[in-house]
Amino acid sequence: MRGSSIVDRALGRGHRSNPPRPDLSHNIILYLEGITVSFDGFRALNALNLYIEAGELRCIIGPNGAGKTTMMDVITGKTRPDEGSAWFGQTIDLLAMKEPEIAAAGIGRKFQKPTVFGSHTVFENLELAMAGDKSVWKILFAKLSAEQLARIDSVLETIGLKDLRSQLAGSLSHGQKQWLEIGMLLMQDPQLLLVDEPVAGMTPQETEKTAELLVSLAGQRSVVVVEHDMDFVRSIARTVTVLHEGSVLAEGPIDQVQNDPKVVEVYLGE
Repeated sequence: MRGSSIVDRALGRGHRSNPPRPDLSHNIILYLEGITVSFDGFRALNALNLYIEAGELRCIIGPNGAGKTTMMDVITGKTRPDEGSAWFGQTIDLLAMKEPEIAAAGIGRKFQKPTVFGSHTVFENLELAMAGDKSVWKILFAKLSAEQLARIDSVLETIGLKDLRSQLAGSLSHGQKQWLEIGMLLMQDPQLLLVDEPVAGMTPQETEKTAELLVSLAGQRSVVVVEHDMDFVRSIARTVTVLHEGSVLAEGPIDQVQNDPKVVEVYLGE
């Protein structure tokens, strides 16, 4: 069973009362140190160390079974490690928090398959993403403030769906649903956005637009993208981290990583 989704939080299943916010005084938003996770004797993560800077766009790559999904599960509270520490900024201990608390503190996760309210409009989906502890019907029939309307308009502009605001989400293309779900996350103002294989199944045009969207989001917040499409990774990432057998095999600019003999052997050369 996967972790807390955008839909869960929009339905009021999240925890939003006075969430802590990360201390970014050292310019590092995420610290993973010595993270080890084992499942039935198999080490999914093996003393993993990872550091993400505030405002950074980082791509995580690696072969199947490298530990990418488990890493994101640890960050979001879905999986508890056997060893290690995980900090959001200087003061927020992620291992002491539950999934909804982590989401409320400012970590948003976009799964590969989009989950949107198909029978509601694009606008209503963004509206529901603001719901917090209110019921779906209360938020849909409430009068939005000027600030809330401006917020939704801003997100619609960011995700490129302003002209489709009145269209049912279920009728959107696959790529448009992905952008809408990213928009729903943005309504919750995350400071760290985790995105899992965002361009899987997209057309070349949708892939290009997704690259532009993710690049535009970095700087205002940190974005971590797990992706297999190397052309896409090259188009967006300054720094790439390669995972292999649960730990970091290589890290650096894409050209450096692609030419690393270890990476060629275990991943890019497959």
